[in-house]
Amino acid sequence: MTAELLALLARTISGANVRWVDCEPDTKQRIYFANHTSNLDALVLWAVLPPEVRVLTRPVAARDYWAAGRLRRHLAEKVFHAILIERKRPTAHDNPIRQIIEAMDETGSIIIFPEGGRFSGPDPMPFKSGLYHLALKRPAVELVPVFMESLNRILPKGEVLPVPLLGSVTFGTPIQLLDGESKPAFLKRAWRNIVKLRDL
Repeated sequence: MTAELLALLARTISGANVRWVDCEPDTKQRIYFANHTSNLDALVLWAVLPPEVRVLTRPVAARDYWAAGRLRRHLAEKVFHAILIERKRPTAHDNPIRQIIEAMDETGSIIIFPEGGRFSGPDPMPFKSGLYHLALKRPAVELVPVFMESLNRILPKGEVLPVPLLGSVTFGTPIQLLDGESKPAFLKRAWRNIVKLRDL
């Protein structure tokens, strides 16, 4: 399966309505950070990006999920080129932040889910510190908030076949780490930037 075919399939399954609010698609290096409710999230967010942006963008994904089984591993590694990280027992040797920074190089963009896992509540869970450390190490890179809606109903947890419903993906105004901004303040501000997209 080619990347373009997989992207088309993901867009068809999700029926995703895409909105860009005070933000436009761009090939500049970015960190797209989104709420996380479904195993479809990484694939759909990647798929709705324009082709010239998508080719430069790699989802950060949980190794324990995407490396389980030959098909998932093939899709993750060979088709949408995910950065597979250890989320449960990271070590100094297997450090996710270092791995992501190295994979970004100087031009690549990434997709990340700062909650650290799926959550289907009305609001995202508080963000873990990874997004802050990435912003600290790459201060010039734009951070684009993304709110994804209804994907957990299209592919509920534990299900294999998707339900034909319409999802939505909303890209918001890019932010950056402010000079002297503390980790808690930054993470709360980033969280609020996703939540406010839900209410547009």
